[in-house]
Amino acid sequence: MRSFTSQLLGVPLLMWTASASPLHTARDSAGINWTPCEFPNATLPIQCANLSVPLDYTSSNSSETMTLPVFRVQAAVDEGSKKGSILYNCGGPGADCLNDLISWGDVLQASTGGYHDIVTFTPRGTGKTLKFNCFPDDLSRALGMPALVGNASDVAVGETWAKSILYGNTCAAAQNKTGNLIGTAFVARDMMQIVDALQEDGLLRYWDHMLTTVDVGISYGTLLGETVLGMFPDRVDKILLDGVVNPFQYYANLETETLVDADATFEGFCKGCVENPDVCPLAKNQTAEQLQESIYTFLEQLRLNPIPTPQGSLLDYSTVKGALLYVNLKFPSLWPSIAKKLDALMNGSLPTGIGGGDSSTVSPSSPDALYGIKCGDTFTENQTLEDVLPILESRINGNRIAGEVNAPSICANWKIRAKERYSGDFRVKPLNPALIIGNTYDPVTPLVSARNVSETFEGSVLLQHDSYGHTTLMQASLCTAKAIRAYFVRGELPQPGTKCEIDTFPFARTNGWDDVKPRLAAEPIQPKQ
Repeated sequence: MRSFTSQLLGVPLLMWTASASPLHTARDSAGINWTPCEFPNATLPIQCANLSVPLDYTSSNSSETMTLPVFRVQAAVDEGSKKGSILYNCGGPGADCLNDLISWGDVLQASTGGYHDIVTFTPRGTGKTLKFNCFPDDLSRALGMPALVGNASDVAVGETWAKSILYGNTCAAAQNKTGNLIGTAFVARDMMQIVDALQEDGLLRYWDHMLTTVDVGISYGTLLGETVLGMFPDRVDKILLDGVVNPFQYYANLETETLVDADATFEGFCKGCVENPDVCPLAKNQTAEQLQESIYTFLEQLRLNPIPTPQGSLLDYSTVKGALLYVNLKFPSLWPSIAKKLDALMNGSLPTGIGGGDSSTVSPSSPDALYGIKCGDTFTENQTLEDVLPILESRINGNRIAGEVNAPSICANWKIRAKERYSGDFRVKPLNPALIIGNTYDPVTPLVSARNVSETFEGSVLLQHDSYGHTTLMQASLCTAKAIRAYFVRGELPQPGTKCEIDTFPFARTNGWDDVKPRLAAEPIQPKQ
């Protein structure tokens, strides 16, 4: 098995030497004052609160604070039977986790046996919490952002690099007051503030999932979990990482590993299409291989012949390959819809809604938070285009469907560095072993990353979720749900080498949870005495 350091292609990284330093902490917490809040579409009642936390943990003499919005779905059992809160994060970076709690609260509760309050928060840089916005309006952003696909033409690499410089300068000017206060290390410290304010046992129970259908990030929640475990290993009770990021490559802006299963996921899209022609008009009596090549041929045509729309925009190679196809490989339940849109384009029609799935946003997002957080975290000072080209070439040569997406140029040219960037060691022994879950075919966080992280945190166990898409909730599995529940409720880990089959299939037009939830409820679980 390759180690993390062997994944880094020999490029010097950091000295991973320190755990969390004792920086500024808040006053003794008086607890959290929860109040009911109304969200008509919520699957379970949600409570809201505001928590005051230090604005700048590196400023020990400052009394300046910020407000952190927190939310919870209460446990199904009575107060005396609760097993402590689980802090949930939905990924990104930049995703607003309240939306996911509204839509998926019942699934989260079912998967933990109803013994835990599910608590989430709006992290720094997202929603209204230190909102990170580099442009005054959407038109300015459309003109100022580098292309999503960084190799769309012969000049695209150089153009993306140049626009990344301009984007970095624009964000540095717009976010010169609080842009360095939204990094992952500060968010990890905010999480421990929440743990203290909950006034339970002083230990963190953490669950990362990427649920929102508009996420274009890299499952940041696992990176956040890895960081908080590295910083506070003696304060983490249980931690579940699902859709796992390689933390060494993330902090180095050297993510060659992230896309290694993308082509296999696209092959699954094509295979599922031809096996389900009633819901996939792309099929057209082709083999999966023929369909795959016909889509690639169409994408190549878009390089030279973008499609103008009545709204005055262009459907070009970058938009269709990145925003329509690759991003939505993460959501198998959306594949029938994506196939219909792609079929319309390939036949000369103009479908509506090229981007991801629908989302009911209840709190405005910070539109530039993905890069504000991710790039501010990285140790990438003085990178040149010559430094970045080998990384880009490695991604393109190994990943036909996605190698060009989210090229490392933006972070290489970022000007705002987080005031605290974690430079400690991820090779730690937690209080209790971690549960690590990886999908067989995940286009953004491959199984190899989950395997490597499971070898890094001593005693942890890897569970393979045999599905397509990004994270386990995208295709439900009774086997996986029972393993998660047993971990949080009883502290039991699956046997090493466990592989869970799913209870749905690609192009099913459902994620399978409506079937799995009652079956899970029919097999109740009791905590250990």
